[in-house]
Amino acid sequence: MPKSYSRDLRERVVRSMEAGASCHEAAAAFEVPSSAISGLRAGRQTGSVAAKLIGGKRSLLDAPQRWLLGLVAAEPDLTMDEIRGRLRARSIRVSASSVWRSTHILTGARSC
Repeated sequence: MPKSYSRDLRERVVRSMEAGASCHEAAAAFEVPSSAISGLRAGRQTGSVAAKLIGGKRSLLDAPQRWLLGLVAAEPDLTMDEIRGRLRARSIRVSASSVWRSTHILTGARSC
């Protein structure tokens, strides 16, 4: 499985583009594929160069974490589908597996 580029490298590439380098120039200067640079364009707009999950799995870690932790703490017996329903009410659509993965990451729960 491919690995993400280091945060330091991503930050240097974004700084290079902010200084006026094109995506292709930055890719050549830092010896990364141009396709990797396109993902960093969002970093210039959002201010975050954090790596996204590999494999296309959406994480709720980008969703309001405090809200999700508060929900799980206040109602620990909620099912994944009930949590998904609460998220849908907030216009956040995710699979049950994403809910499971995110709640376990946020709460530090361990799986068997």
